[in-house]
Amino acid sequence: MYKILALWGGFIDFLLTLFRRKRLIMEMAKRDIASQHIGSLLGFFWTFINPLIMIFILWFVFSIGFKTMPRDNVPFVVWLTAGMCIWNTFVEVINGSTSVISNNPHLVKKIVFPLSILPVVKLVASFVTHVIFLVFLILLIIFQGMPFSLYWLQAFYYFGAMSVLALGLGWITSSINIFTKDISQVVSVILQIGFWGTPIFWDLSIMPDKYQFFVKLNPMFYIVRGYRESFLYGVPFWYNWQMTLYFWGVTGLIFILGALIFLRLRPHFADVL
Repeated sequence: MYKILALWGGFIDFLLTLFRRKRLIMEMAKRDIASQHIGSLLGFFWTFINPLIMIFILWFVFSIGFKTMPRDNVPFVVWLTAGMCIWNTFVEVINGSTSVISNNPHLVKKIVFPLSILPVVKLVASFVTHVIFLVFLILLIIFQGMPFSLYWLQAFYYFGAMSVLALGLGWITSSINIFTKDISQVVSVILQIGFWGTPIFWDLSIMPDKYQFFVKLNPMFYIVRGYRESFLYGVPFWYNWQMTLYFWGVTGLIFILGALIFLRLRPHFADVL
């Protein structure tokens, strides 16, 4: 009983640390964004250019080259962009979080520094690129003559849901990566499998019904579909309440497990690095 109470107390303090250091998180996120463009001629403008180039390539290849048919009366490039924008952010956070501690050994030596905020810094930094991606998505929607909808605001809910999932996974991968560098490669492979296993380039309806259940077990299926339902179809997030309960059950477990694993391994980081 004492151990359970100690674990619970450590978990609560872990979360409170994130709140107490919110100002430090914002400052480090600004530095992280700036460091990505050091020595670059265009600097921060690359944050706009990269999503724009990606969307242009998607539009040219699928709309002009392959002449892909619309999905449920939605142009394929819009349908694809709605899924890609949140998936790319998820991948950016996970990849960045996995190596963020091993890339900052000087911070590990500082016992009082809250290393748990480093994956949060990556998440906050990724939000800037995500917002820009969303702006281009909305411009695409308007360009295609699709109506404005208040359901677009649901993107904040789904981004928050993705954030909880990504942070839990980020704490797990970043802490284990200290002890075995293979984790970064394993994470890269899993994300590639996840990209093709999540209905981003393809529609779930093309898969036989008996296999669709297994695809829905992937928590990112809920997020990707949620973005499309918010921006393209106007479906409220509570409509699929069974999937919502499943997602938060799995994500909550991953979040708590990630925090506890990080707390358990944190005292040994300095010994390894």
